[in-house]
Amino acid sequence: MLKRLFDVLVAGLSIGLLAPVFLAVAAAVRFSSPGPVLFAQERIGRGFRPFRILKFRTMFVDAPARGGPLTLGSHDPRITAVGRFLREAKLDELPQLWNVVRGDMSLVGPRPEVPKYVELFRTDYAEILRVRPGITDPASLKYRQEADELANAIDPEADYIGRILPDKIAISKRYIQSSSFIADVGILARTVLRF
Repeated sequence: MLKRLFDVLVAGLSIGLLAPVFLAVAAAVRFSSPGPVLFAQERIGRGFRPFRILKFRTMFVDAPARGGPLTLGSHDPRITAVGRFLREAKLDELPQLWNVVRGDMSLVGPRPEVPKYVELFRTDYAEILRVRPGITDPASLKYRQEADELANAIDPEADYIGRILPDKIAISKRYIQSSSFIADVGILARTVLRF
C-alpha cells in the first residue's frame, strides 16, 4: 500500500513538474519526423495482464518493417536523430509515468517484457509477475547500454534470449526476494543520478 501511494504521488508530481519537458520533447518528436508523438507497445504486466507501455517515439514509423524486434545500438538506422538523443538521455521513457499513475507499472520493479519473451520463460515470469513491473530496477541499471551490447553480437536475438534475458530474470527474482521501500528509493536515486 505504501509503495502504491509513493508511486502515485511521485509519478503525479513528476508529470506536473516535468510538463515543460514533456511539451518540448513532444514538439521535437512531432516536427523531426512524420508520425505520432507516442509509441505504444504491448507488454505483460502483473498477473500476466497485458498493457500498452508508453514511450516517446524514437524510430521512424516504418521501423518494424525495416528490422528485427530488438534495437541494435544507438546507431540503429531506424532511430531518428531526435530519437537517438532521447534514448541516450532516457527521456523517451518519461510517458511511462502515466503507466504508473494508471496502475500498469510501478516506479521500481522488474522491467516489463514483450509477450514473445515472457512465453519463452513463463515459469520464471509466473514468479516475477506477482509484482507490478517498473520503470527501473537493478537489471535496468546493469544493462543501461543493452542495445549497444546487442549491436556487437553475431545473432542479437539469440544473445538476448540465451544470455541477457536469463540474467535479467535472475536479477529480477533476487530483487523480488529482497525488495523493500528503502531499497526501491535507493534504486530510484541511482537511476536519476545516471541520467
